[in-house]
Amino acid sequence: MKKLLRLFFVFFISVLFQSMAFSEAVQPNAKKLYKTYCNVCHGDNRLGGMGPALLPQNLKRLRQPAAKGVIENGRDATQMPGFSDRLSSAEIQSLTQWIYSEPKVDPKWSARDIRQSHIIHYPDGELGDKPVFSADMQNLFIVVELGDHHATVLDGDTFEPIHRFQTRFAVHGGPKYTQDGRYVFFASRDGWISKFDMYNLKTVAEVRAGINTRNAAVSYDGQYVAVGNYLPNNLVILSAKDLSFVTEIKTESIEGKKSRVSAVYTAPPRNSFIVAMKDATEIWELPYTAGDGQFTPRKIKTDGYLDDFFFDPGYKHVIGSARNDTDQPSGGQVIDLDTGKKVANLDLAGMPHLGSGITWLRGKERLLATPNLKDGVLSIIDMNSWETIDRIKTNGPGFFMRSHANSPYAWVDVFFGPNKDQVHVIDKQSLKIVKTIIPAPGKTAAHVEFTKNGSHVLLSVWDVDGAIVVYDAVTLKEVKRVPMNKPSGKYNVYNKTHYEEGTSH
Repeated sequence: MKKLLRLFFVFFISVLFQSMAFSEAVQPNAKKLYKTYCNVCHGDNRLGGMGPALLPQNLKRLRQPAAKGVIENGRDATQMPGFSDRLSSAEIQSLTQWIYSEPKVDPKWSARDIRQSHIIHYPDGELGDKPVFSADMQNLFIVVELGDHHATVLDGDTFEPIHRFQTRFAVHGGPKYTQDGRYVFFASRDGWISKFDMYNLKTVAEVRAGINTRNAAVSYDGQYVAVGNYLPNNLVILSAKDLSFVTEIKTESIEGKKSRVSAVYTAPPRNSFIVAMKDATEIWELPYTAGDGQFTPRKIKTDGYLDDFFFDPGYKHVIGSARNDTDQPSGGQVIDLDTGKKVANLDLAGMPHLGSGITWLRGKERLLATPNLKDGVLSIIDMNSWETIDRIKTNGPGFFMRSHANSPYAWVDVFFGPNKDQVHVIDKQSLKIVKTIIPAPGKTAAHVEFTKNGSHVLLSVWDVDGAIVVYDAVTLKEVKRVPMNKPSGKYNVYNKTHYEEGTSH
């Protein structure tokens, strides 16, 4: 009997090792799959590029089964495609497990690393203080061209390009101007912050402030640049003068929980930065005029995650929502920044994109409108009662919305879905769609911006063979096309520095 058991044990072990060897032989090579299908957007070593970093600390709010579904089917409200037609279930499972595995070397980016990356191209005072070209400096646009990682300075009167220059890879979050419009700051997904002189058409300084960066904000007084990072979990404060390192603030919640930074904004009337947290149920306010260089955050507790923000015109209220990739219900909250208390819940279904919201007056009512990243609906909210007073059905989920105080119309795209080549024009008084524009059939149309006085509208055709299409803002007729390489956002100096109500901030 013992001999029989020994023989059975030897047979069992033999079969087990053969099974393990077979499993190892057929186990998909996740690292190779990543390099083939993911590296171009998510970067070397999973540290992020055009897409976010794919590391356990960056996937805290996305469970593995949900991540597997994203790899299979793509993800709403992003440019992440599905791979179920190219990868087997085993390959997708292998990729999923791999991106949740800890890297061999923990990625870090210290104050020393930031300082060592600092580049001064033109020291302060070396360039002249007068523009080297003739134009209305307040009616210039910066156009970000994602196709080949360039940006173009565009004249908002003639709609002629003035200068085209190379940016860092995957600029993200929108360029930010100093209040006088002379300097503009770019943030790239891989952490590079660049300072560009609009007068001299030169990049004057650069620094790498993080590994995976969300966006940057410039203080209203023009002294500081705040950089919000996914990786590492921190805020980095730079001098706006030359991008030299000032301080680092680790983003840990009241309970000591580490969090990524979803975004950072400047609140001019408050002389402070407002910070959206990805992994903590709180928002932060950082005064920047204290003069002590400490930037001590005021941490405001919230009922849930608020990683997408909008502000009322006086910056008294934050209107926030969560990107609904958690079990948290959709909707929104209104937080009084003075008291730190919630004053209202918002009835917002799907995945509202409050960061692209705008306001306008209809009679004596101040209305807030926000597109939706998941549903084909535009929500209209009365900012006195905080009630949703209308839902305008659109031909698909939208990404960007824009208007101007001098325009009777608001423009919203339907960026996601089969009708991505369409843009709706909405009457701000009747709240009706009055026209649907298709500037380039079959190609994505998105991101409208107005000229300084609101007389013209600039619309992007997001394609390598794309264009900026200029429309008369009253007649809605096309005026001109400027060929560009996948132009994404375009940012008017006056509208951005004067916080025009039709422009997101």
